Amino acid sequence: MKNLTTRSGALLKTYSVLVFFLALKAAGNSAMAWGMKQVPERMSMNPALYLRAMLNPFVAIGVAALILALLTRMALFSLADLSFVLPVTAVGYVIAVFLGKVFLHETVSHQRWLGTLLIFAGAVLVGTTSRNTTATTSLAEDPK
Repeated sequence: MKNLTTRSGALLKTYSVLVFFLALKAAGNSAMAWGMKQVPERMSMNPALYLRAMLNPFVAIGVAALILALLTRMALFSLADLSFVLPVTAVGYVIAVFLGKVFLHETVSHQRWLGTLLIFAGAVLVGTTSRNTTATTSLAEDPK
């Protein structure tokens, strides 16, 4: 019974961190896209243009959220296998298409919606599998 409680707690923690990661990634990408649409110049190889673009508050918020998302993804890798984390976090692409359509008023073709649906189906398929397939022995416990 204790093992089941421990396992369900770890599963809840994994999915909580996953949801937090997806929210940060969606918010960061949306804020950055919104801010970059407000920048009058097209980006090129000139670093000064990027520095000037980062002064836009939406771009700055987007960058900060994406940095925090990267740190959250690192935490997620400590909780679950790479082969679980990367496909499941692809749900972020689905969220991005939705946010692009609703908030950024982007035109999304039927082909993009179909591709988005396929990504979502793959993420759901992977999400129903075990989050860990490798032994969970830490280096501190391993006597070798």
